Amino acid sequence: MPMNVENTNGQEQKTTEIKYVLPPRIERKRPKKYCRFTKYGIKHVDHKDVEFLVRFLSPQGRILPRRITGNKKKWQRRVAAAIKRARILGLLPFVTSDISQYVNNK
Repeated sequence: MPMNVENTNGQEQKTTEIKYVLPPRIERKRPKKYCRFTKYGIKHVDHKDVEFLVRFLSPQGRILPRRITGNKKKWQRRVAAAIKRARILGLLPFVTSDISQYVNNK
């Protein structure tokens, strides 16, 4: 789309707008995220249930964010509080190289 721009000499000069071409969006087939608390009707997050809490931790022991877990805001806060309680009680580590060793394999 040509535009008129005034030159330093007072003359109008036609210029063209540069439009950048965006790369095509690649659609990835990811499973839809959902709040498992709402879906399964879970009413309470137990800080003593380490096997359940480990699902919300990264392999290094960090709490995963909502955008990864798919939890609603209310439940993500409760999960974070339960994980912090479990850490203080010594049920979960603050930092680790492999979180899988804290899950009882039955």
